Amino acid sequence: MRTWSTPLAVVGLALTALIPSTSGAAHAAGPAATLGACATGQLCLWAKPEFKGARQTHELSTLDINSCTALPAGTSAQSLANRTGRPVTTYQSAECAETGEFQTYPGDGVWLPQSPYQVRAFKVWET
Repeated sequence: MRTWSTPLAVVGLALTALIPSTSGAAHAAGPAATLGACATGQLCLWAKPEFKGARQTHELSTLDINSCTALPAGTSAQSLANRTGRPVTTYQSAECAETGEFQTYPGDGVWLPQSPYQVRAFKVWET
């Protein structure tokens, strides 16, 4: 008779490594990768994939809800963490135009190690 304890344990460990805790502490997603540090109430954007490069931090308390926030001219982001508690849409366009790529991420603790496009602007939505 075959036992499933070993495969289930491996799956459990893999899932545990990918799911951040509510404390916001960085967790290893493998030997070479970690989740980026981002506090509750913040949207954190990194210039490079895998939470590397210059980090921009935006506090929910200072953001204009439902409005387009462009990143500084000449900058973009390739990875992000949404800890705002609100949905956030990221845009390829610096004007939040929906003619380019865009994606909405829930605000309950999402870590995206690599965006499928260069993020140049975002909107935080009312829940």
